[in-house]
Amino acid sequence: MDLRLISRVLFLRAAWRRRDHWDAARITAHQDHALQELRRATYAGSEFYRRHHDGLHDAPLDQLPPVTKADLMEHFDEAVTTPDLRLAELENHLRTLTQIGGDPGLAWKGRWRAAATAGTTGRRGTFVWDRTEWATVLASYARANDWAGISAGLTRPLKMALVSSRVPTHQSAVVGASLRSILVPALRLDVTAPMDETVAALNRFQPRILVGYASALKPLAAEQRAGRLHVSPQGVMSASEVLSTHTASELEAAWGSKPFDVYAATETAGIASPCTYRNRHVYEDLLIIEPVDQAGNPVPAGTTGAKLLVTVLFSRTLPLIRYEMSDTIKLGGRGCPCGRSFTLLQDIEGRIEDVLHLPGKEGRVTVHPIVFHHVLDEAGTNGWQVIQEPSRLRVLLSGLAPGTSTEGVRDAVSGALKEAGVVDTQIDVQVVDQLERTALGKAPFVRGLTDRR
Repeated sequence: MDLRLISRVLFLRAAWRRRDHWDAARITAHQDHALQELRRATYAGSEFYRRHHDGLHDAPLDQLPPVTKADLMEHFDEAVTTPDLRLAELENHLRTLTQIGGDPGLAWKGRWRAAATAGTTGRRGTFVWDRTEWATVLASYARANDWAGISAGLTRPLKMALVSSRVPTHQSAVVGASLRSILVPALRLDVTAPMDETVAALNRFQPRILVGYASALKPLAAEQRAGRLHVSPQGVMSASEVLSTHTASELEAAWGSKPFDVYAATETAGIASPCTYRNRHVYEDLLIIEPVDQAGNPVPAGTTGAKLLVTVLFSRTLPLIRYEMSDTIKLGGRGCPCGRSFTLLQDIEGRIEDVLHLPGKEGRVTVHPIVFHHVLDEAGTNGWQVIQEPSRLRVLLSGLAPGTSTEGVRDAVSGALKEAGVVDTQIDVQVVDQLERTALGKAPFVRGLTDRR
């Protein structure tokens, strides 16, 4: 346990609680100042950004060119602001951690924490934080508990069970190992483990907070309703996958309260989380998010963007300024009974990669995952997937609802696609014990032909 790190996290949590009372003007003023400091430090230390923003060092944020994960990984050694960091060494460290094990919570070379994405949307990304940044990352995740009204302290430890990936390079592994202490006793469970083992472990541990992928929480809710799982968490938090309305209702039926849908990413840490009214607020004091259309133009509140540009205000080692993510989100306005003035995150629809392009009478037809949600949410008792293959769509159902047949599901999917304008597409429906998961244990609803998950 790193006592200095834990102390810093506790200090930040206490300081940030005062920000809950900021009005919109105070939030904007903070963003402006923090952005100025970020750009000053970035241009002083990063050759890549000096070149990428050439002639624009004093330009407004919305005039700066976006940066992609591929850009950063290709120019990593120039993008970082610390000369003694090299991508090859960092990736070798993560490779060693995966192959021979070790404590992912320990700082590499005594200075850095690192995590990698799975490469689900193209090239794998490797990201790194110094001690100060890492404390902010941890505090951003802990803020989700604060805003959910779940307290922790010496007299009441926060027993947390996390059902996700056990890959040591996954950020959740690094976060969990870093926070492990008497304040946060943590149980990490592999989402791919047999269900009876997971249920037994949770029954023994009795978590106060249950965190996991939506695809992991849904079958656990079924186990709770069936009487095999006996836990009474103060809060259930879904993260890293889209939480559908149907799954959310099943979690509420199992544990008696609505789940908290937390929005975060490896690159950014926490982005938004719900208050006790289940309204998601954006962490505007820590980052600036810009939903944009396909051409990079901003979309108004209430409109879903084609992608997202994120500026992480506390990033220094590897600055992220207008970093492009393929998430499709919709922002709302401000104002909530909880009293916070942080902008509301109205909806998270998924990612560009979740949209399929199928044959139609006059070319390709765009099919959003919502088409499948309407048909499959109630058919697969423990979840579902649609996997696009060159000659067909393969529909996987984990469990089959009573009175439902695979033939009926196939006909329903076929009808929904026909209504969307799709033609000449074979559909195969299979009932499986387990959904197909990514290297990091996620089970995306839709996997397209170019999806590398």
